[in-house]
Amino acid sequence: MKFSLLVVFLIAVISGVTTLVANAENKDTSIGAAVFNAKGELVVPKDFQRWVFIGAPLTPNGLNNGQAAFPEFHHVYINSDAFAVYERTGIFPEGTVIAKELVLLQKGDHPDGSKNGISGRGYFAGELNGMDVMVKDSSRFEDTNGWGFFNFGHHAPPYEKTAPAAPKASCAGCHQANADKDMVFTDMYPILRE
Repeated sequence: MKFSLLVVFLIAVISGVTTLVANAENKDTSIGAAVFNAKGELVVPKDFQRWVFIGAPLTPNGLNNGQAAFPEFHHVYINSDAFAVYERTGIFPEGTVIAKELVLLQKGDHPDGSKNGISGRGYFAGELNGMDVMVKDSSRFEDTNGWGFFNFGHHAPPYEKTAPAAPKASCAGCHQANADKDMVFTDMYPILRE
């Protein structure tokens, strides 16, 4: 009787471990934080600021003759499950979501927009000022190399609740022409460089 119970227990344990391994192996196919509504619009990602922070590029007006295309800090995040796959494989899996939150610069003390700070002269983050998102979904975004691009407003929060995919010319075209790897500017983010 004790032997039978032990065998049943071991079978249950082995079955549970097998299920966990199978789920872990299948996780790559069910990655993602993108939620679309019935119109195909992307719902603004929740808790993206708790994802993996990959970097904060900055191209200030003061270093671009007052005409930088994107003069704010770009605080950029990737959903954690997609990042785990990218670390292992070097590939952005289906369902990858990269969120870029725009952050204004604090008012500068110098003509180039830089400011005197405790750590020295530099550029310092001010207020939140917008959000853009890119989603890898090859079946949904065939025309833009498998990625959809979304703008939730270039203004202070709260951001728009949903956003339609941007036209190819507004974001995808630049990414197609200039991205380092799979539509992502990986060279700007040391954590993504191979």
